[in-house]
Amino acid sequence: MAEADTAKTDYNALRARYEEERKRREHASAREYRNISDGLEHLAADPYSSYQPREPLSDTVDVLVVGGGFGGLLTAARLREAGIASVRIVEVGGDVGGTWYWNRYPGAACDVESYIYFPLLEETGYMPVERYSKAAEIRQHCGRIAEHYDLYNNAVFSTQVTRMTWDAQEQYWRVQTDRDDDMKARFVVLTTGPLNRPKLPAIPGIETFTGHSFHTSRWDYDYTGGSGTDPLVNLADKRVAIIGTGATAVQCVPPLARSAKQLLVFQRTPSSVDARDNAPTDAAWAEGLQPGWQQRRIESFTAQFTGDLHIEDLVGDGWTVLARAVREKLAADSTADPGILLEQADLETMARIRTRIDDIVDDPRTAQALKPWFSLYCKRPCFHDEYLQSFNRPNVTLVDTQGKGVERITENALVVDGVEYPVDCLIFATGFETSTDFSKRSGFEVIGVGGQALHDKWADGMISLHGLHTRGFPNCFVISHSQSGMSVNFPHMLDEQSKHLTHVIEECRNRGITTIEATAEAEAQWVKTIMGMSGARRSFLEQCTPGFYNNEGRASSVADRNSPYGAGPIAFIALLRAWRDDGDFAGLELNGAQANRKSQDA
Repeated sequence: MAEADTAKTDYNALRARYEEERKRREHASAREYRNISDGLEHLAADPYSSYQPREPLSDTVDVLVVGGGFGGLLTAARLREAGIASVRIVEVGGDVGGTWYWNRYPGAACDVESYIYFPLLEETGYMPVERYSKAAEIRQHCGRIAEHYDLYNNAVFSTQVTRMTWDAQEQYWRVQTDRDDDMKARFVVLTTGPLNRPKLPAIPGIETFTGHSFHTSRWDYDYTGGSGTDPLVNLADKRVAIIGTGATAVQCVPPLARSAKQLLVFQRTPSSVDARDNAPTDAAWAEGLQPGWQQRRIESFTAQFTGDLHIEDLVGDGWTVLARAVREKLAADSTADPGILLEQADLETMARIRTRIDDIVDDPRTAQALKPWFSLYCKRPCFHDEYLQSFNRPNVTLVDTQGKGVERITENALVVDGVEYPVDCLIFATGFETSTDFSKRSGFEVIGVGGQALHDKWADGMISLHGLHTRGFPNCFVISHSQSGMSVNFPHMLDEQSKHLTHVIEECRNRGITTIEATAEAEAQWVKTIMGMSGARRSFLEQCTPGFYNNEGRASSVADRNSPYGAGPIAFIALLRAWRDDGDFAGLELNGAQANRKSQDA
C-alpha cells in the first residue's frame, strides 16, 4: 500500500523514523563552515559588473540606506512616498536587487508566488509574466522600482561601506566606504539582509582544489557558457560536482544535468520537493483585479501560517497546503484539536511527497536516498517539476553522504566514505551565512555613542526594540527578521518595517525631533518578550534534522534571542500599527523641540 494512504498512516512509526534520521545527522562531522575571507575571496567576487571609477562623495543626505535589495528598495520607496527626497542607497553590488542581483544561476526563480513576492506591483503598474517568475524578471522589477521612485539618481553601486560612526556633536552618522567616500546622514537604515555573504563548508582540503570552482550566487558563465535560461554549452565535456541539495540546488541541478558530461550531486540531507505547476499569468484574471488586491493577497498568504483559519487562502499553493488540510479535517470534526490536526496534516503531506519520489525516480536506491524524513517546515520546502526527474538521466549520480557531508577535497576530486570522485568543476550550492554576527555578514562595523561597537553590544545576541531600534545607536534602524516579524513571504515583513520606520522618520521631521533611540528599559522588555516567546519555536526546531533553520541542530540562547516575534507576523504587524496609532513613541528616547508632545494627528 502506498505510504501516502492517509487512512492507514502510522503516525507513531513516522515520528520514530523522523527521530532516527535526526539523531543520525546530529552527530555528523561536516557541520562547520569556512569564512570566505580566509583565502577563498575569489568565490565572493562580483562577476556581473565592471568596476567604474568615480569621485569620492563627501555630501550629506537625510537618510542613507545600506543595501539595495527588497528591504532597501522598499525603505527608499516608502520614504519617497512620504515626501522625503534626500535618500541614498549604498549597494555593494553593481545594481539594485540584493539577493536577486547575485542569484543568476541557471534555473533561478521565485519559489513564492510572484503576485505576492514582487513588491509594489500596483504602485508600479506591473503584472508578472508567470505565477513563479524567473530571476531575470525579478531583477528587472527591482530596477523598475528604482526607476519609478527615482532612486538611481542618488544611489551608489559597487560600493562597500567600511565603517559607520555616530557624531554626537553634529548628530549625524558618518559613513565611510571602500571608494574613499566620507558621507553624512541624519538617519541610517541597515538593510543588508540575511542572504548576502556566501557560505562555504569547512571541508578539509577545500583550498587545495585546482579545478574550477564557484558559488551559485556568483555563477561563472564565462566558464559554463549559456545563461539563466540557455544551455550551459561549455560543460559538454566536463565532470561537474555540486555540493548541496537545498532550494538553490533544486533549481540549478536540472540545467546542469542537461548540459554536463557528468553531474555528481553531493547530498547531506534531502529537501522536500513537491510539484511546482507553474503557469503564465491569466490575462482575464489580472484584468479583473480590484484596487488593493495585492495587499489583500499578501495578508491572506501570511495568515495561513498563523492559525487564523477563518482567513481565506487566496494563494492556495504548496506553501499553504497544511492550512488547507487542517480546514478540511476541522470540517469533518469541529471538536478536534487543531494542533493535533496540524501535525497529522504535516505527516500526511510529507508521506505524499515521499510517494511522489517513488513515482518519479527510477532507481529505488536513489529514490530512497532522496526522501525527506522531517516536518515540512523544518527546512525550506522546494517545488520543482524537473529536479527529481534529473536523477533518471544516465549522466547524473546522487552521492548520498548519509548526513555526514563530503569527507575531504583533493586537488581534483571529492572524497566520500573513502571513495574519490574526480571532477573538473566544483559548484557550491551551500547558501549564505546567517548565524554570524552583523559586522561579519555586512562587512562593516557600526560605532555608536561613546565608541561602542554594535558588534560588541550584540555579542550575546540582538538587543533591540521591535527589532528596529537599539540603544546607543541614535537615528539608526535595522531591518531583519530577528526580534521582528517573520513570514515565508519575506518582502511582506520588509514592507511593514519600511512603513513603520518611514512613519517614525516623518514624525521626527514634523515634530522637530533631532534624535531617537530605544530606552534601556524598553529594549530590555522587548528582549524579555522575544525570549519568553521563543520556546515553541525552539521546541519545534529541536525535533528537526540539522540545518540553517536550527543552527545546525545546536540550540543556544543567542539563537533564542535572535528569534522572530513568537506570536507571529500578523500579531507583530498589529503591534506596530497600534504603536503608531498611539502616537507617543513609547519606548523611544527623543530629543528635539517637540520631543515630549504627542503627534497632532494622534
